[in-house]
Amino acid sequence: MEKGVCSYKLSELANLRSGDKGDMANIGVVARHPDIFPYLKSRLTAEVVQEYFYHLIDPSVRDTPCVNRYELPGTHALNFVLPHSLGGGGVASLRFDPLGKAYGQMLADLEITEIPNISK
Repeated sequence: MEKGVCSYKLSELANLRSGDKGDMANIGVVARHPDIFPYLKSRLTAEVVQEYFYHLIDPSVRDTPCVNRYELPGTHALNFVLPHSLGGGGVASLRFDPLGKAYGQMLADLEITEIPNISK
């Protein structure tokens, strides 16, 4: 895999979709092109996503590995599950927005580095 010098927002490299169930959010990340997927797999780890959402994960679990990443074979996609990230979720949460529907948009701003120039 060629190492590049460019940086891109995740939204430039992938489509994202997110949702929730109870106190758990999930984020789907689908590469915009199959050639980009290896870079997403290597740069977008469960640890990176957990660090990005650190401030939203329940303090009792945020310092242990809790975000899970799943590959979706044949789709050039990843799915991230973020347990304990919605303050209880739905009506149990005191947060202004207790649902995970915006998490994909939040992750879309993550900068992915060391990517070759994809504008060729």
